[in-house]
Amino acid sequence: MRSALYVPGDRPEMLAKALGRGADTVIVDLEDAVAPDAKEGARAVSAAWLAGLAPAASRPGPRVWVRINPGGQGLADAGAVALPAVTGVIIAKAEQVGELTAVAGELVEAPWIELCPLLESAAALLAAPLLARGPRVTRMQLGEADLCADTGIEPGPDERELLWARARLVMCCAAARLAPPLGPVSTDFRDLDGLRRSTAALRRLGFGGRACVHPAQVPVVNEVFTPGAAELDRARALVERFERAGSGVALDDSGRMIDEAVVRGARRILAAVPEHH
Repeated sequence: MRSALYVPGDRPEMLAKALGRGADTVIVDLEDAVAPDAKEGARAVSAAWLAGLAPAASRPGPRVWVRINPGGQGLADAGAVALPAVTGVIIAKAEQVGELTAVAGELVEAPWIELCPLLESAAALLAAPLLARGPRVTRMQLGEADLCADTGIEPGPDERELLWARARLVMCCAAARLAPPLGPVSTDFRDLDGLRRSTAALRRLGFGGRACVHPAQVPVVNEVFTPGAAELDRARALVERFERAGSGVALDDSGRMIDEAVVRGARRILAAVPEHH
């Protein structure tokens, strides 16, 4: 999941175009993108659109996730979108494992649907090791706008103030053997140069992809999270040499040791390219 594009769940005209925007994943948004008095309508519109899609297991192209509301409203959301086209559900403002358990309970008839807690508060970050091991959780996402509002963090141009939160999420995902986390959105969709810089920093930190709020952001995020030709060639060579050695240790062209840890990183690079999925 290099890129994940949020699409308002109450906009059928936007949903109709969503799968052709180039994102690896489309996130149907029933939370922040929908006005409070439009929630029930958005749920119905989204469920109707999802019901018209082929099952995720047999449909090529982008995966479809749904961001649900917190609390009881989110449980109703989960029940409505437990459909074959849906790969996963993002739980907004998740802070406790019990919230994940409740959502999983609404999905008993859809055992293929994965869960992704969206961490948007100090309490959520401190509970991240527990949330990472919650039922059906395969990845986690960071929501920085709400986190900053909750904590008083005021990010500067290089966003160093958010480094601890970002690094903690990466470590918690790795420790629980989840997929690398999904990076936060950038609401300034006109500043694509700034998006490129901050996305590259997220990749260096260990994030596996980034959420987008506008289609113009998708090509930039995809490019940053797609390894270049030289990087891919080196990764393939490392894996091949290691596998040929068969002894657990080999040497690269420069005489440096190749062990399982090095090869694990190379395999992650290869897995970041769609043709290697």
